[in-house]
Amino acid sequence: QVQLVESGGGSVQAGGSLQLSCAASGRTFSTYAMGWFRQAPGKESDFIARITWSGDSIYYADSVKDRFTFYKDNAKNTVYLQMNSLKPGDTAVYYCAHTSRRAGQHAKEYDDWGQGTQGTVPS
Repeated sequence: QVQLVESGGGSVQAGGSLQLSCAASGRTFSTYAMGWFRQAPGKESDFIARITWSGDSIYYADSVKDRFTFYKDNAKNTVYLQMNSLKPGDTAVYYCAHTSRRAGQHAKEYDDWGQGTQGTVPS
């Protein structure tokens, strides 16, 4: 099992930036990929991005492509989500997720989840 702790959420004006972090501990040697998801109030969870631990594959949801960047620091067992040009529609609780299996953009493909961090962009 892998434990995940997110940080870095907050409130920022439209057009601003936030950087989220997700520190992993435990059986991280088994990692195949990490993902970011978000859930807005009253809505289902949405996939944002996924990165393989080897770094050879990264992809993003169309809604965040060219605005968000997902990167990692293997030495720190930490992944980051740099969010730029934020919009009110980006307001959500953001979750990082871990999997030791081949996984894509479906939440059920991930085994371990963080507690979530709130990102707010007032309209």
